[in-house]
Amino acid sequence: MTTRRISDKGRKFIEREEDLRLQAYRDIRGVWTIGYGSTSGVQPGMIITQEQAEEMLDNDLITAETAVSKYVKVELNDNEFAALVSFTFNEGAGSLLSSTLLRCLNKGNRADAAQEFLKWNKTHINGVLTFVQDLADRRAREKALFLA
Repeated sequence: MTTRRISDKGRKFIEREEDLRLQAYRDIRGVWTIGYGSTSGVQPGMIITQEQAEEMLDNDLITAETAVSKYVKVELNDNEFAALVSFTFNEGAGSLLSSTLLRCLNKGNRADAAQEFLKWNKTHINGVLTFVQDLADRRAREKALFLA
């Protein structure tokens, strides 16, 4: 299987969503994060360069692109693909795989799939599933990109 790559526009979308931070920080769930939302191998006190952040993003995007390419069974335009890669980058491949969003999309129901983005507005904080306005806002932007 050939993995499709996200467009430059899609990559810029994710970069804006994630924001660049060159020093390790704990995200809203308490996970150590750095760069453009990378979590793999991040340690407290870690500092990276922008070039390293770009490389980390490249690797993280490959993971998300591979999942979208593998699980989505319908043709996607660049905006649909970018929105799904952004979602998968943020929520993980397992979330995409188990989602109603994916089920609707693979049945060819793009309108219902687009609506499903909006349901992913919560995360576990201190063991409690909590509504997060920033996630709600991001999902609205992903939905808009998906429909553009």
